[in-house]
Formats: sequence, structure tokens, C-alpha cells
Amino acid sequence: VGQCYSRVIPMTRFRPCIDLHAGVVKQIVGSTLSDDPDRPPVENFVAKRSPAEFAALYAQAQLEGGHVIMLGPGNEASALAALAAYPGGLQIGGGINPQNATRYLDAGASHVIVTSYVFRDGRLDEERLAEMVKAVGPRRLVLDLSCRRRAPGGPFYVVTDRWQKFTDLTVDGTTLRRLAASCAEFLVHAVDVEGKQSGVERELVEVLGRESPLPVTYAGGARSLEDLDLVAQLSCGRVDVTVGSALDIFGGG
Repeated sequence: VGQCYSRVIPMTRFRPCIDLHAGVVKQIVGSTLSDDPDRPPVENFVAKRSPAEFAALYAQAQLEGGHVIMLGPGNEASALAALAAYPGGLQIGGGINPQNATRYLDAGASHVIVTSYVFRDGRLDEERLAEMVKAVGPRRLVLDLSCRRRAPGGPFYVVTDRWQKFTDLTVDGTTLRRLAASCAEFLVHAVDVEGKQSGVERELVEVLGRESPLPVTYAGGARSLEDLDLVAQLSCGRVDVTVGSALDIFGGG
């Protein structure tokens, strides 16, 4: 664990999540998402509660800054119901573009989360990023830099289109500083460990804590709330964390 040099140490916060697949709250192994209808994703948990019930639960607990992620089509109605249950308390991502972003903000989202729209042919598209910023303003925009390694021990590359397509953009200090003027926060899923409860990607958390000039939320691999403490140590309290599959409300311990 690296040393924290700041005299004022920020505090890592727990941020809740609502992952929607086919209109239902689920916990999914992120690396198994696919566009192939014959290859359904591996599901850790399928909720009986509605998305709005989860949102109301978070509102009651005064948990702020969580996110709703629409994993593929057929989730819009469920997402809007969740936003209505906790106005201003949740961010939303999944298929967001300049044409539909204001609809979700007007429906109660605090921010919109964008990945795939601002990438084209595996590269960051500066024109599309500018379009998103113009549509909602940087203060209402979260950039999702969810990432995977191409090779063991190698750098983390941003992945798009339900985490299936690699881009040429690495998650490092240069990228984080370059994009900071265009958004309010970053969201980073460590896709290789997402949903596996196999432990957090320590190196990635350290990079985010050391290099990000903006608030950043990490998701992936957390096994217990003790991992929240680990993220706090690794990032000097600068990185917030989402715990999904390990929570009892999602069938975990």
C-alpha cells in the first residue's frame, strides 16, 4: 500500500448499484456478457424485488451517488421507475447518447454515464465526446472507463459495447487528466473480476487513487465490506467503491 501524502485524507464511500438485464435487477459475471443470443451471461443473482424497490431502499438508507446500468435492450421502463423512486440519487448508464440523455436527467437521474457512444472503431471520438458535453454539460456527465487487460500483467484498456470490444485507450494518468475537463466523475468496472468476488484489482485501484483528478468509483471483485477498507487503503481514500454480488440483498454473504 502506497503512502498517502495529503494532509487532508478523503474518505472512500460505498456507492450502491442497480444492474438491469432484460428489465430485471441481476448480478452478472461481467466478462460473460455477449450479443450472441445463444450465449446468455452467467448470472449470480436474479432479483424478485423491482428496480424501484431497490432504489427506494437506497433512498431510505441515504446512499448517494449510486448507478443504474442498463445492460442491453429492454431496460428503459425499469430504469425510469428506479429513477422515479429516488430522484437525484442515482446516475444512469447504458446506451446513453446526446439524443436520449436529457430524458433520463429530466426523469430524475443526477448524471448520465457514457462509454460506447464516445468511442468509434476502437478509438476515442473527440467529436462525439464534445456532442455529449454540449448536450448535458460536464457537471452532469460521468465517463465510464471500464477496462480489461489484454495480457496478464499488462495495462488496462477501456472496453465498450457491453465490455466486449477493446479500445486503444489505456486507463492511466494521461487519460484521466485528458478527460477530466469533459466530465464530473469517472466510473471504472474492472471487467475481468466483475461479479466473481475474487478480490479487487489492486493495481487498478492504486492507479485511480494516485492519478485521477476527479471523483472516481471502482467496481469489480469485492467480496465483502472489508474490501471497501482495502480500496480506501490502496487509493488513500480517493476512490469510492461499488459492491454488488457480495451483498446480501444480491444473494451474497
